[in-house]
Amino acid sequence: MKRWQANLVLLLAGATWGMGFVAQATAMDSIGPFLFIALRFFVATAVVLPFALNESRRQRLREDTPLTASDMLGFGLIGISLFAGMATQQVGLLSTSVTNSGFLTGLYVVLTPILGVILFREFPHRITWVAAILSLVGIYLLSGGDIGALVIGDVLTIGSAICWALQVVMIARFVGQSGRPLALSIMQFAVTGALAMFFALLLEPISWSSIVAAGPQILYAGIFASGFAFTLQVIGQRYTSAPQAAIFLSSEAPFAALFAFWWLGERVGLIGLAGCALIFIAMLAVELVPQWAGSRTAKAESVRQISVPLDS
Repeated sequence: MKRWQANLVLLLAGATWGMGFVAQATAMDSIGPFLFIALRFFVATAVVLPFALNESRRQRLREDTPLTASDMLGFGLIGISLFAGMATQQVGLLSTSVTNSGFLTGLYVVLTPILGVILFREFPHRITWVAAILSLVGIYLLSGGDIGALVIGDVLTIGSAICWALQVVMIARFVGQSGRPLALSIMQFAVTGALAMFFALLLEPISWSSIVAAGPQILYAGIFASGFAFTLQVIGQRYTSAPQAAIFLSSEAPFAALFAFWWLGERVGLIGLAGCALIFIAMLAVELVPQWAGSRTAKAESVRQISVPLDS
């Protein structure tokens, strides 16, 4: 898969998450946040399990290197990061506005390259920093450009952004190292579902009628926004860098606004449209500028090589 194809895969993941935001918001009318997280990721685990088993079978037939203890530990840590990001974001929504949550979650676009440098000494292309800031400004405008005074929910959401950035960075490291994207997906889903169910049993009332009432949202979030989209993220990140992945995944914000407009009648306004435009420009920049710079460098090198015999 080429990098531009991988980035399109990540864009599709962002679109699916954007649609899932509607389901995520409405499900809270019936069940608690931890129970919703647990059930959606149990569904995701069941959906991806046959594909992960097939991937394992193909790996044995090709006699590839099996998963190591280090791989499994990395997959488990990614699952913990996913759970922490989901939990802090969802619980944060109980005491902060959707506007604040949307913007503060978007901080992971900038945090991802920073964590990549701190943890793995991976320095992205210079345009990535510019594109990350453009995406963050775009998310801010899309949220209405009105961030109120910080409350506990805002602090939790900032913690969520750190967890999302850590998840993106670790996926970039471990999926390339193991070459097993579906095994990684099912491990992070199972870990997230198990941890969320533990806290749901500990903290939330659980009734079958409430689960049935939230059934459509659970199924959509489990099959598409979790099983499908998070697996697309893992597959796409095999062929692109973590900072670029974060920028394309930030398309979740404009897609969420689009689907909210279609189904919930919410209006974005001119400021929000400007934010969508900035996010789109950031995605184009991070995809096209490195290619343009690379082609110019190659052309200059070619001219230099041709000119050497003439000068000698």
